[in-house]
Amino acid sequence: MVAEKPSIALSIASVLSHGQMSTRKASTDVHEFEGMFLGFHVHFKVTSVIGHVFSVDFPEKYQNWTTTDPLDLFQAPIQKTEANPKAHIRRHLSQEARGYGNLVLWLDCDREGENICFEVMDCIGNSNETRRRIYRARFSSVTEKDILKAMDNLVEPNKDEALAVDARQEIDLKVGVHLHDYYLYTVSLPVP
Repeated sequence: MVAEKPSIALSIASVLSHGQMSTRKASTDVHEFEGMFLGFHVHFKVTSVIGHVFSVDFPEKYQNWTTTDPLDLFQAPIQKTEANPKAHIRRHLSQEARGYGNLVLWLDCDREGENICFEVMDCIGNSNETRRRIYRARFSSVTEKDILKAMDNLVEPNKDEALAVDARQEIDLKVGVHLHDYYLYTVSLPVP
């Protein structure tokens, strides 16, 4: 199970384990316990990301704004890189998911949360060999009632909402560069 932040992971693990869990330090804490999931006895791991796993940027050849024509950036490709490389979240998720057949995503119930669902899925992989089942928990608070209700009503992640965030991120990046360039141009104009 992956939550959007450590405090949410702790709340989820506390409720689902009835306070009977072990916690170990990693990039973000990992809470482990035994319990029931979809009628089966399973070993749970609950951990988290710290917001978005990835951020978008232009490839290296477009990084020098003094030699790059801003108009070229509208057609330039973008790339996703780890948002906080020092936290090693991508590696953390990949390691913790090894050997597990189910993934439950406890991200915020908005488009950004949906986008992070797919970032997490990208980190852990879902090849034909793993055949991992992926679920999305929808909840409005981390009360016991809401957590248990979310576990009883798991859904699939929504790819369309995630793609909408990808599009917004690309637009923000490309328009933001042009606004920055326009601002620098207007500030550097001589005063008559």
